[in-house]
Amino acid sequence: MNCDTTDHVDGIDRRSVLAATGAGLSLSLSGCIDTVESVVSDDEDDQLSLSIVTVPDDGNRETVRIARHLERNLEAVGIDTSIAWRSPSEFLEMILIDHDFDLYVGRHPADYDPDFLYEALHSAYADEAGWQNPFQYKQPTFVDPSLEAQRRADGDERRQLLKPVLRALAEEKPFDPICRPDEYRVANTRFDGWGDDHPATRRGYLGLEPEDDVDRLHALVTDARPSQNVNPLSATIRERGTVVDLLYDSLGTLVVTEDDDGVSYDVEPWLAREWEWEPTDDGRMTATVHLREECLFHESDEYDSQPVTAEDVEFTYAFLNDTAWGQSDTPSPAPRYRGQVSAVDDIVLDEDDPYQFQITVDAGAEVGDRALTVPILPRHVWRAELQDRISDLDSFSAPQGDWGLVTTSSVPPVGSGPFQFESQSQRNFLHLERFDDHFTLRADVALPEPTVEELRFSVDPGSTSSVSRVESGDADLTSSMLEAHAVGDISDDSDAVRLESPSWTFYHLGFNTSVSPCSDPEFRQAVCRLLDKVWITERIFYNRATPLSSPVADDWVPDDIEWDGEDPTTPFIGTDGMVNVEAARAVFESAGNFRYDDNGRLRVRN
Repeated sequence: MNCDTTDHVDGIDRRSVLAATGAGLSLSLSGCIDTVESVVSDDEDDQLSLSIVTVPDDGNRETVRIARHLERNLEAVGIDTSIAWRSPSEFLEMILIDHDFDLYVGRHPADYDPDFLYEALHSAYADEAGWQNPFQYKQPTFVDPSLEAQRRADGDERRQLLKPVLRALAEEKPFDPICRPDEYRVANTRFDGWGDDHPATRRGYLGLEPEDDVDRLHALVTDARPSQNVNPLSATIRERGTVVDLLYDSLGTLVVTEDDDGVSYDVEPWLAREWEWEPTDDGRMTATVHLREECLFHESDEYDSQPVTAEDVEFTYAFLNDTAWGQSDTPSPAPRYRGQVSAVDDIVLDEDDPYQFQITVDAGAEVGDRALTVPILPRHVWRAELQDRISDLDSFSAPQGDWGLVTTSSVPPVGSGPFQFESQSQRNFLHLERFDDHFTLRADVALPEPTVEELRFSVDPGSTSSVSRVESGDADLTSSMLEAHAVGDISDDSDAVRLESPSWTFYHLGFNTSVSPCSDPEFRQAVCRLLDKVWITERIFYNRATPLSSPVADDWVPDDIEWDGEDPTTPFIGTDGMVNVEAARAVFESAGNFRYDDNGRLRVRN
């Protein structure tokens, strides 16, 4: 059976299909979005309708096939289903900004630390834009307190406090993690040092040893968005921040280590020379942070270079909390880095030292370290851009996630990172140059440094063609992780280096819990039981993914909800990707609010 087929019988028990067809089910594929309503009436034509939002085949082949798998099974159990195809930017705008969806299939950027669940699920973020709670999930009585408590703890205590959240997620299903893909890339042997650091982090591009006379690193990306906009605040432009990390420094940087004991994630000093967390009398944590001195921001046509000081740090955290800078009636937090910044309670500058400050977090040391990974913005640039955009304070408003300062491509991409912006061509390339004044190039700094003069990200939308270009020597690295089907295209005879890296992103099914019928947790559970995660990993990901029952690493997951051959809470109803329609219908009927009519169509009970 071909996993790429569009045959609607694929993935559905054939006897169930015959029975369903006899009952009048329509198994059709729609390519346009429907206005989603749950219609309650006696009209036999009324049927429960859902739309699944995802990107088209050239955006992410795996999400398309997962969406089709789910669509076929929803249709089979009597739910009128369509797929709404959207470009990557339109997809994120619909999900993260507008919240205009029923269900969606996509890849969650997640994070190396489970604290990403705080912004992903906390009720405080249900109406905000960005990856913070796009599901509009609200459980203030038992989920929110656990999310808050785990932030303030470390080590084993934190693991115990996170368990109620993971159990609630497994039962409530505001989103359902499907699988974690294996991250593969391919690199050219013109450079040594590939794999010493994770290629999705800034350190993956630093410290490489090029052959003689090689002064440019040419990387390929399958996503055209970096060639269009490098605004670090935009929620619709990027899901992973590799380019931002090269343009902008952060106080600390992520270091990923993999050995026989597993994978470890640590935040180590970067723009900051050092810090050490100490508890305060009121249960918070505080640290005195020393910046590296005489670091500079890049120059641009509009702005001269300025030193990076503690004032820029103070500005960054305040600005990310309110990009309207207090000029709007309602604060407008940045739609990115919301979780990290929300942990910071206070920053106090040192009056005698422009490179020193004290930071206090309402969190433990682990979450505190994560708060130090946001890009430090140049105060002189962003304040000027902010003032230019506020022409009439009487009518000024800054809708969170959707106003010009966080969506525009015209803000100069001025950071202090190891590479600086040189040029870009939409849907073609992004060209960076080495920043020769970067602190990693100093003789007394023992950190990986930029070893090439130029770094070019060229857009190649196909994983297969990207592999061929690297193998032929036309490029040095597939910067985007390869789609699973393309990994098999890497030639065994190739001199190229195959890179396999730990992954913290995961594919998932997201629900809009604010609209019916997805507001019903029993309905969400029933839908999740139509996903055969084992079949998906075998047939769609060619065994290059791990099925999930929880969105965090295994050592965080309680034993009672660990994956053990199937999802312990919502096991697939069927075998080998084929849904048992009769059994699945019984599950939907047992949800309580739904019934089947004489034609086998699922409807809301009158």
